[in-house]
Amino acid sequence: MGPALDAVSGVSTHIKQLSGSELKKSIRFLHFQVGSEGRAATSLLRVYRLLVDPVAFGLFLFRNRPDIVHINTSLVPKSYWRDLLYLLVARLLRRKVVYQVHGGALPEEFFAASALLRALLRRILKSVDVVVLLAQIELQAYRAFVPEVCLAVVPNGIDPSSLAREPLGSKAHGPLQLAYLGRLVSDKGVFDALKAMAMLAGEGREMHFTIAGSGPDEALLRAMSLQLNLTDRVHFAGPLFGEAKEELWRSAHVFVFPTYHEGLPYALLEAMAAGAVPVTTRVGAIPDVLTNGLHGLLVDAMDPVGLAAALRRLDDDRESLARMAEAGRDRILMHYSVARLADDFRRLYFGLLAKG
Repeated sequence: MGPALDAVSGVSTHIKQLSGSELKKSIRFLHFQVGSEGRAATSLLRVYRLLVDPVAFGLFLFRNRPDIVHINTSLVPKSYWRDLLYLLVARLLRRKVVYQVHGGALPEEFFAASALLRALLRRILKSVDVVVLLAQIELQAYRAFVPEVCLAVVPNGIDPSSLAREPLGSKAHGPLQLAYLGRLVSDKGVFDALKAMAMLAGEGREMHFTIAGSGPDEALLRAMSLQLNLTDRVHFAGPLFGEAKEELWRSAHVFVFPTYHEGLPYALLEAMAAGAVPVTTRVGAIPDVLTNGLHGLLVDAMDPVGLAAALRRLDDDRESLARMAEAGRDRILMHYSVARLADDFRRLYFGLLAKG
């Protein structure tokens, strides 16, 4: 279950990676689409879909009789309440349920002001067969919140072959090329990145910053770039896909990603596979993926001064930059491939079926 497969979404990417992996030789994947039209829908249409779609899902399950329902959700209010209805339908029809949480709040914080709603969340988590998480910090939080539930950490994975095909030696030279790819919203830290760029430009440093993606704050970001006199250093590339996206990663020295909260972003894995050294924050699964100073640099969120200092460090020490690029690529190739993702879910799926 998840959004349309052509949607620009981490969950859509996850579904495509999993269903297109080696697992398709032994598992038949069925896709039930939820959620993708929400941004364009009217309030009346949203209410209609809220009532009708769970019924359509029940008919879908009755007709196809899958062994396992894999619900991709997150602990944000919109996703949680919508997907609760689908979960109830799946349990009513006695399907085994994999409940994968793609980020959002930690469980104790999600309903911090309501003991009743926290109790409901515990009941929901206890009703599924396994809760799949992306990060070790989430595993610790869920164990404390509901220790009796079966939990598993399964990090995202990518196919790194095309991104990792070129040697990295040339990336240690020339003006520092920075890249961001993702939603253009304030909580991704993109405004902080522009402030850091302004500080470094004021020092006379030759850096160029490509911002790829789209989102509600794009106009504000463009206005800030103009206000800070960065138009000759900052390029807005719009959404990038396929070869254009891979070329962005291959040309970048540094992936600038000072996000405020996260699950496990595919952009991080792709950037590291291509040798773009991440400068990012200690949120979600990011500290699981990279070690500070070895694969990239970790900074505090909402700290443009600290972000500028990290970029300055990489600009001044190109040998360290090159070492981090190599180490980051090796990290992704060894631990964050689609093959590993498929193996993890093969064990999880067939383990559930073996329980009867």
